[in-house]
Amino acid sequence: MNALDRGSIVEWLTMAHPVPRQAASEWANHGIALLPLGERFDAIRVPGRLLHAALGSDQADVVEQALDDWLHGPVICDTRTGSGCYYVLVAPDAACEGCGDRLSTGTYLAVPRIGTQVSPVTYWAVPPQRRGHLCNPAHLEALLSTAETLKAIEP
Repeated sequence: MNALDRGSIVEWLTMAHPVPRQAASEWANHGIALLPLGERFDAIRVPGRLLHAALGSDQADVVEQALDDWLHGPVICDTRTGSGCYYVLVAPDAACEGCGDRLSTGTYLAVPRIGTQVSPVTYWAVPPQRRGHLCNPAHLEALLSTAETLKAIEP
């Protein structure tokens, strides 16, 4: 991603915050910014164990590449609990049934700074590639359905 793309993405993300300068300050000082959901994007929280089962791996590089291949959009990983949680960013009006906990209006999400990873616990598993480009929940549903199928056939 070139500097122009990164700048455009950062601008788009900061505009999700009611005080965009505060988001920029949070990234500069802490490496993450708390951004409100519901206007520019929502997030679908998916337990790491479920994604790892669907992907057949819990190795970060394998999971990140597979998520990029399946979802084609931004995903945040938060490893503060057990196998962690993944936050798949989707459009606020995107339909999604049975693919995780939908987080929207009234919820703030810890969003990592674009570029150099500064936090070992909250980071971009799949960074955004273009301003406004989000994941399609149907792709997430298809991925998670593989985990259910695998669970059904395991001894």
